[in-house]
Amino acid sequence: MKPSDILSHEHRVIEQVLECLEKLAEQAAASGRVDEQSAREAIDFFRNFADRCHHGKEETHFFPAMEAKGFPRDGGPTGVMLYEHDQGRRLVTGMADAVAASGDDPDAAARFAQHARQFIDLLREHIQKEDHCLFAMADQAFTDADQQRLLDAFDKVEHEHIGAGVHERYLELANTLARRLGVPLAAQPADGAPSCCGH
Repeated sequence: MKPSDILSHEHRVIEQVLECLEKLAEQAAASGRVDEQSAREAIDFFRNFADRCHHGKEETHFFPAMEAKGFPRDGGPTGVMLYEHDQGRRLVTGMADAVAASGDDPDAAARFAQHARQFIDLLREHIQKEDHCLFAMADQAFTDADQQRLLDAFDKVEHEHIGAGVHERYLELANTLARRLGVPLAAQPADGAPSCCGH
């Protein structure tokens, strides 16, 4: 198991919740109303699992390790990924603002759907770039010792920065949303393989 495998497993869960968000955006656009509970749960997932856990590992450990191997940030692959992470955060804030206004603003549902669709498009393309280009470049550059250092760092993010039990809670939230909205569950790792964040 390499660090890029853990990040790829996390992508599958994030894609599952992107499908849920797509359903919520379609419903909001069609009905003019936001499913506030599901939307808030999806936003919570993207802020904490996708951003704090997943992007936290990339920004604090994986990208700097690539840059230490000579990949440039300015004009390079990690710089593009960081820019897209920031774009995603702005769109999540836009979704959250629209949900907060949905009780008394008749245009809030349309704004939520617009931000959600932009976020979905951005993250799907972002994940494709990482899965099919960035991770392959990193795996070629990293030694076995580099990979082990990153695995240890990822484990520390989970236990010290994110906190015990939080990872499992967000996996369950992802599955709860999927069941509620009729979205297929992400493929589970093979027996004995760590799940998304190395658990």
